Amino acid sequence: MPYLKFEFSVKVDDDKIEKLLNFTKNKFSEIMSTGTDHIAISVTDSKNKKLFLGRVNNYENVCLMNFHIRKGRSLEQKKTIVSSIMDYVEKNIDIKTHNQYLTFTEHRGEDFNLYEKHLTNWKTGDDPLND
Repeated sequence: MPYLKFEFSVKVDDDKIEKLLNFTKNKFSEIMSTGTDHIAISVTDSKNKKLFLGRVNNYENVCLMNFHIRKGRSLEQKKTIVSSIMDYVEKNIDIKTHNQYLTFTEHRGEDFNLYEKHLTNWKTGDDPLND
């Protein structure tokens, strides 16, 4: 169950957040070769600019992301999702790719839990709620 977290140092319009959620869900499913029913995404935004990224000037907006994923994805899959998401954020939310930072935290499948079950380790083309 991927848990994809976005934090913005600027207030983002609800419409843009909704589009980001849909894009991220679909793009993650496509690139990471998994279903969509178990994808969790959270977005936190702020008009107070309470985020910091060392290479960014104080007056510029920042987007920090942490993607909690199951172990097993290739470096190529991770690089592809990073560029896809960062390009989307730059084009649609107007935060330069230079002002974005994404980390991956990898877990065993059983670290991800739904009410009815925990997930198994990731495998290509899995759909854990429909397997």
